[in-house]
Amino acid sequence: MILGFEAPTAGRVTACGQDRSVPAHSATERRQRGREVQIVFQDPYSSLDPREPVGHGLERLLKLHGVGDAAERRRRAVALAGQVGLGTRQLSALPRELSGGQRQRVAIARALAPVPQILVLDEAVASLDVTIQAQVLNLLADIRETTTIAYVFISHDLAVVRHLTDELIVMRNGAVVERGETGQGLDAPQHEYTQRLGREHSGSRLEATAANDGVQAA
Repeated sequence: MILGFEAPTAGRVTACGQDRSVPAHSATERRQRGREVQIVFQDPYSSLDPREPVGHGLERLLKLHGVGDAAERRRRAVALAGQVGLGTRQLSALPRELSGGQRQRVAIARALAPVPQILVLDEAVASLDVTIQAQVLNLLADIRETTTIAYVFISHDLAVVRHLTDELIVMRNGAVVERGETGQGLDAPQHEYTQRLGREHSGSRLEATAANDGVQAA
């Protein structure tokens, strides 16, 4: 609903000070929403064009959002790659030539390209092995510390939720059953469903949001 993929059946959704309860009415409005809110999906491979070097995809995305001339877009693509820990060699590669962790870094760079205010991360590290998962999580934490971006992080992995978020919302059957500060919610859950999530650590969905209050205050 924040991204505009679904319309709420009731109530009102606002993001970046705008009402998101109704679909965008024009291509211009859709692009504006895309500049404000971006998403990183669980499977980076399916979200990348398999026939296109990832650097070209980044530059094409920057062109869509009206960033400078070709030289400026190239410089920006290199800077984005550096921000997520990739080099120019990876920019010249096709998605199939990159590891899973590198592909997810490309997906994060693509999401950061329009300089969004909100980044939705939908099970963004669930498909990675533990070592690569830790690297990507540390990358996301570093980005949050050096920008004013806010994360909406969707995950069933409570350890990941604790590592990356400040505030959590636990949902069951589409309804919020618990919300509050992440540490408090995970250490002393009040609702039986949250307690069961803590015991099982799998099989259910927990949504957490992390607001970058410190950087915003600075």
